[in-house]
Amino acid sequence: MADFDLIVIGAGPGGYVAAIRAAQLGMKVACVEKGQTLGGTCLNIGCIPSKALLNSSEKFAEISKHSEEHGISTGKVELDLSKLMQRKNKIVKQLTSGIGFLFKKNKVTHIQGLASFVDKNTIKVSSSEGEKNFSAKNFIIATGSSSISLDAIPVDEKQIVTSTGALALESVPKSLLVIGGGYIGLEMGSVWSRLGSKVTVVEALDRIVPTMDEEIAKEFMKSLKKQGLDFKLSHKVTSTKASKDGVEVTMESADKKTVTEKYNVVLMSVGRKPNTEGLNLEEIGVKLNEKKSIEINSKFKTSVDGIYAIGDVVPGPMLAHKAEEEGVACVELISGQKPHINYEMIPAIVYTNPEVASVGKTETELKAKKIDYKIGKFPFMANGRALTTSSPEGFVKILADSKTDAILGAHIIGHDAGQLIAEIVTTMEFGGSSEDIARICHAHPTTSEAVKEAAMNIEGRAIHI
Repeated sequence: MADFDLIVIGAGPGGYVAAIRAAQLGMKVACVEKGQTLGGTCLNIGCIPSKALLNSSEKFAEISKHSEEHGISTGKVELDLSKLMQRKNKIVKQLTSGIGFLFKKNKVTHIQGLASFVDKNTIKVSSSEGEKNFSAKNFIIATGSSSISLDAIPVDEKQIVTSTGALALESVPKSLLVIGGGYIGLEMGSVWSRLGSKVTVVEALDRIVPTMDEEIAKEFMKSLKKQGLDFKLSHKVTSTKASKDGVEVTMESADKKTVTEKYNVVLMSVGRKPNTEGLNLEEIGVKLNEKKSIEINSKFKTSVDGIYAIGDVVPGPMLAHKAEEEGVACVELISGQKPHINYEMIPAIVYTNPEVASVGKTETELKAKKIDYKIGKFPFMANGRALTTSSPEGFVKILADSKTDAILGAHIIGHDAGQLIAEIVTTMEFGGSSEDIARICHAHPTTSEAVKEAAMNIEGRAIHI
């Protein structure tokens, strides 16, 4: 007889949510986590600590640079980085310990250690206490992802850091080079820029965040430049050399010209890779693709019966909320239910200031598919609430089908864009149109009115522009 109905390997957003939902459905569940704390990358060294630092750095910048316009004189504003980090750590501890509480509440067995498959029915868990085997009827692999490393850029997490090291710097570097113009690099770059670092972003492509709507991306980079960040587009780092004086970085431009510059700290942020090593997956017949992601079908089943996979270890966007949805859907499928995930309706957010949020198709994608569409835009500069909160930057952009008016995509740059996108996601999920949003009463004064006006502007009838 198996020890458990289900063993989840990994206690990140996908794994712990899957374990709790499975327990709710009456399964005997265990969750194996190699780390000393629950929550995975997201809660410990990713989403949560980075958002804590983003919030603190925004407050520091607002008080030190913008308080005078509100008639508030503060005198000299000083930064206590250790206290800032203590706040971040307190939030992380609160949330990770909260998962432990939820495990106990739902009778999920927490097993600490490193898991690897012995066979399709058994895993071996190695810890400081030794090795022990556990069996289950079903397994869910939710081991997440980790930062990609390059041979030319040896990471030491002191001078050359990943996002993990960037979240725990002991002092504000005078200069910081961010390698990679994606979500994580731009978020961390904006944190340290606001705290006083001179930040340069180097990106191999000719634009930042290539998956983002092109118009939004241009506006985004313009805003970040205004905040003090520099950009070296169409450049790639060819070598680094760390010394006591800093890190010498050699870069090559698209036209093969090289330049060498020195920085105090270098942040390596060129993407993430699935954590599939050490699980003995291929030995038991679980198929991986060329990127070492686990191949699954539409029901999260791997090539081995009874073994499932979700989150960053499977193809698709590496997003915590995507993993959570997959965790719930997977265990509900195992229990015989018929859940649904619409992968077209998964929002993506960059938590800088201004925030950037998107869902659905971009103009580039619609043009490639030769889909006729209409555009409705509305600037926050014309929104009363945005002006009163000193957040006039950015705009809402909605793309709708020319014939049916169905919303095909939406892209927002501005304060609280991540909150505003939810209304559009909901509307799209239920097959709604721009007219549906335009006809809904939005409270005044709120920034949500910008969404309504953008929807109205699809037909050229926005009131306030």
